[in-house]
Amino acid sequence: MDKSPLSEKQKKRLAAAGVVIFILLSLFLFWFVGRPMIRFARQPELFRQWVDERGVWGKAAYVGMVFLQVLVAIIPGEPLELCGGYAFGALWGTVLCLLGAVLGSVAVFALVRKLGQPLVEVFFSREKLESLRFLRSSPRRDALFWLIFTVPGTPKDLLCYFAGLTDLSWGKWLLLATVGRIPSILTSTVGGDAMGVQNYQFAIIVFAVTLAVSGVGLLIYRAICRRHEAAKEPPSDVENTEE
Repeated sequence: MDKSPLSEKQKKRLAAAGVVIFILLSLFLFWFVGRPMIRFARQPELFRQWVDERGVWGKAAYVGMVFLQVLVAIIPGEPLELCGGYAFGALWGTVLCLLGAVLGSVAVFALVRKLGQPLVEVFFSREKLESLRFLRSSPRRDALFWLIFTVPGTPKDLLCYFAGLTDLSWGKWLLLATVGRIPSILTSTVGGDAMGVQNYQFAIIVFAVTLAVSGVGLLIYRAICRRHEAAKEPPSDVENTEE
């Protein structure tokens, strides 16, 4: 006997239950794992000693930490990126951090596709989502997504969650989440590596350049959002047209 398909009401209830479970899980992970993890990551010497003692499992644990940071968007990512460079060097720090970030981005994309906007609003206000609404319909959407996501300083956690609300294909998202994250991760891991070998002068230069580039990136992001916000029609006009 075939099972009857779920009604729209049942689907909404399941989605709501999924969001509630995700909220509770996120709060649990943030409180019992995220906070201690970030405190630990802010002590690079201890972190390097810890991962060195665990060999390959230390690398796997670091990848898991980055994955968790992307999934639970309220956990800051910069301390982990710096510690990756400090503990593993610029090359392996970048590779491991990128692997965790890509896996986290894939998980977020899949969850948002399944549970929709209520899940995104767990971490981000409706106003922030509205500021990116143009990425759903702009004919240059892919190019704009690439620009915003690639430039250091832009809110990648917000973009990561928002991407699942668009019709962006899995192939494009994987490419974006992989290549697009490299500039931001690389600058942090290179700086962390310089600190690890006590080349503080180079580390200061890297961080200064990164700060400047991030500032420019944030200005670009805000300018793009403002321009599209000014160009769009007021919601009331749209509603009147549809009526």
